Amino acid sequence: MSIEGFAITPEDEDLAGAEHAPATVRTHTHALFPSVFVHGIRFAVLSDEYCINHVLQELDAGRGGTIITLNLDHLRRCGEDPSYRALVERAEVNVADGMPIVWASRLQRTPLPQRVAGSDLINSLASAAAESGYSVFLLGGNPGTAEATSRLLCRRYPRLRVAGWHDPRPGFDQNPQSLAATINLVRDAAPDIVFVALGSPKQEQFIHSARQALPGTWWLGVGISFSFMCGEIRRAPRWMQRAGLEWIHRLSQEPGKLFRRYLVHGLPFAVKLLGAAVMNGILRRARSERGSLGG
Repeated sequence: MSIEGFAITPEDEDLAGAEHAPATVRTHTHALFPSVFVHGIRFAVLSDEYCINHVLQELDAGRGGTIITLNLDHLRRCGEDPSYRALVERAEVNVADGMPIVWASRLQRTPLPQRVAGSDLINSLASAAAESGYSVFLLGGNPGTAEATSRLLCRRYPRLRVAGWHDPRPGFDQNPQSLAATINLVRDAAPDIVFVALGSPKQEQFIHSARQALPGTWWLGVGISFSFMCGEIRRAPRWMQRAGLEWIHRLSQEPGKLFRRYLVHGLPFAVKLLGAAVMNGILRRARSERGSLGG
C-alpha cells in the first residue's frame, strides 16, 4: 500500500518548532501508515477504501485491532480526559469522522484525504466481509436497532454472515458480572468484525475490556449508527455531511440531548482547533521556505 503523507511529531503539532519531513510511521506492530497529528492525536492518512483493505489484510493474517473514528467531541475529550486519550492512543487505526478535523489537517498543511465516518464503514465493511467470507457482530444501540440493522445488512449483502447481535441493558458495563457475560457472549459467537454502538466513551472502554478475548477480531465503535441504519434517526443529506453541517441536522432532531455537546462545547472547541491549525500552517510554511532558502 502506497500513500503520500507526512509524519508530524506532537511537538510540531503544538508549535514547539520541531522540524518535520515526509515519512512513514509505525502506528502499531502490524502495519505501516503515513500519519499526521491533529490536536496532539495521531490520525492515519487513510481513505475509506484503504481502511477497509487494511482490515481485510489483517484478518487474512489472523491479526485483530481497533478502529476509532474520531469526531470533534472525541478530540475535545482527548484533551480533557487522560484515560480516554490513552484508549485512543492504544488503537491500531484512528481516522477522522468529522469535517472540522479534516479542515484542521488541511489548514496546518498536513492534509487528511477525507472524512472516514463510522456510519459509512458499517456498510462498506459489511459488504467487504460478505465478499471475503468474514462474519460480523452488532452490539449496543437503542433497543431493537442492532437486530434491525443486522437484518438490513443481510438484505443488502445476502452473503454476509452475522454471528449475532445484542443490545445490553443500560449500565451493564458498570456491573462486573454483566460486563463479563456480554464479553463472553461476543467471544462465543467468534465474529471477525464487531460493530460496537454504545456511544463514546463507553464503546471505547468496552472494546478495551473485550478485545483480549478475541485478539484476532477487528472492533469498530459506531455510536448512533444503528439508529441511522434502521431509520430511527434520519441522517443528514450528503451535501450537509460534506459541508460539515451534519451537526445542525442532528441538533434539530435531538436538541435536548445535543445542545451542550454541540453549542456549549463543540463550537468553541472548533474555533480553537481551526485557529491553532492556521498558526501551525503558517509556521510550517515559514520553516519550509527557510529550508528551501538554506538548501
